[in-house]
Amino acid sequence: MVQIKTPEQIAKMREAGLVVAAVHAATREAAVPGATTKDLDEAARKVLAEHGAKSNFLGYGGFPATICTSVNEVVVHGIPSDEVVLKDGDIISIDAGAIVDGWHGDAAFTAFVGSGHAPELVELSRVTEESMWAGIAAMKLGNRLVDVSRAIETYIRRQPKPGGGRYGIIEDYGGHGIGTEMHMDPHLLNYVERRRGKGPKLVPGFCLAIEPMVSLGTPKTEVLSDDWTVITTDGTWSSHWEHSVALTEQGPLVLTAPDAGKAKLAEYGITVAPDPLA
Repeated sequence: MVQIKTPEQIAKMREAGLVVAAVHAATREAAVPGATTKDLDEAARKVLAEHGAKSNFLGYGGFPATICTSVNEVVVHGIPSDEVVLKDGDIISIDAGAIVDGWHGDAAFTAFVGSGHAPELVELSRVTEESMWAGIAAMKLGNRLVDVSRAIETYIRRQPKPGGGRYGIIEDYGGHGIGTEMHMDPHLLNYVERRRGKGPKLVPGFCLAIEPMVSLGTPKTEVLSDDWTVITTDGTWSSHWEHSVALTEQGPLVLTAPDAGKAKLAEYGITVAPDPLA
């Protein structure tokens, strides 16, 4: 069952989303050469404490940290550690969440550590982020879940990959519903699988965490012996971007973006819903 939210509940999710945005700002600033991924986790923990929010990652299925820190070939669910030291030229995907009054926010971004990154890495992150926005733009009243998947996949497939070949759209992980839990129905693929049909119709109160994960090579992944860390099977580097989005009568509201998605969605000719906290 898809959980449909009231305007008042969406306002609470916006509160959680803004806490996630603050976590992103702090961890982005902390992601410098010489920092450990545990340093980033500590920065996130401090922001949550300052806002009186809880981590929805810590303890989830036994996960031992506040955020996920996925470096280079790690796709998702990297565990922060004192032993993982960021180096100039690394990329890191930081996935963070927050709970405010029982309502969840969840978002991720890819950051560049230091400078001098190869053009194909810069393009990888750009393509992944823009595919997320294409998916968000497809979150329209009357559309169906598959329209979001199609928008993400179509954007990625239309982008030329430096050096040739195709980007790998990660197959084993995708987006999800969000609300009183971090992961809820429906599951959102980042590509179209005909056997799954069109999925539910998008109606006011529908909330999704839209999160494409893309690699420079394979769409296949494997989980390391810690039972969490997910890597590409061919060792190619990957990018992960995510926002939590609510659909309202007035249009989409990007709950985890500081401007609610106003600037990016304007590029698609879309006006975002009024921010309930403005």
